[in-house]
Amino acid sequence: MNMKKETMGTLFALATAVISGFSIIVNKFFVASIDPTVFTAVRAFIIGLVFLIIAFYRKDFSKGVKKINWPVMLLIGFIGGAVAFLLFFTGLGLTTGGRAAFLHKTLPLYTTLLAFLFLKERITKKQVCALVLMFLGTVAIYCTKINPTELWSNPSLGDKLIIAATFLWAVENILARGVMIKKESNYIVTFSRMFFGSIFLFLAVFYFGKADILFTLSHEQIIKIMVSTLFLFGYVFCWYNSIKLINVSKASTLLLLAPVVSLILGVAVFGEPAPAMQLAGSAMILLGAFLVSRTKSEFVSGI
Repeated sequence: MNMKKETMGTLFALATAVISGFSIIVNKFFVASIDPTVFTAVRAFIIGLVFLIIAFYRKDFSKGVKKINWPVMLLIGFIGGAVAFLLFFTGLGLTTGGRAAFLHKTLPLYTTLLAFLFLKERITKKQVCALVLMFLGTVAIYCTKINPTELWSNPSLGDKLIIAATFLWAVENILARGVMIKKESNYIVTFSRMFFGSIFLFLAVFYFGKADILFTLSHEQIIKIMVSTLFLFGYVFCWYNSIKLINVSKASTLLLLAPVVSLILGVAVFGEPAPAMQLAGSAMILLGAFLVSRTKSEFVSGI
């Protein structure tokens, strides 16, 4: 892997982190007025169609539709595009945006281990130190007590749902990286994640009797969904370009910059608490992200 790819992959990962930091706070505001199942289903469907068009334009289907590993693509859609999104946005409505952001950024703790076990990605000593540092920073923030309010009515349940969603996204990342190693187009993977995920989510909408909500969305709610969709498009575009170029464990570690952005916006927009322990944790995460950004991606086992 040459230096240009390493640099571009790192830049894509950093861009993903910034977009993620903004989107969590924006979505915290949006999900309060829209059912999370309907919200995630419509967003995923739109993004899925966009990436389908991109894949056709790039002629990514030229090798033949039958040669695509559709069972894995469906699994990616179900795990990462449906269940994880539903758990995350349900949890986001119950806890604070800043707290959800940092819990979500425990992603490297799961992804790095899974990548080591199943993809034979190497974990360098510098990466281990960075992960430990960022883990401690995340723990510092997690241990800060949050009292329930109208905007975060059940932080404990919300936190659990966020953690469950994060683990499922780690599994999805490994599946996605695995098919990309076998030369599958990242645009086809992204299409599968979002489009198939939306199908599963729409089935959930009808199964839980929420079809009336879907067909009676107000003009304001539609605008909110479209704005959120733009954030999601930017996120998945940058993310899949990143893990195509660098280790998924390194890329996911760089995403730990995102909760710092969310923390600042959460305080400014929602008046969320920001005690000294949270600020100290944020500083640790920034330092860890800096260290891991200087780690070169390799594909051999061992530490």
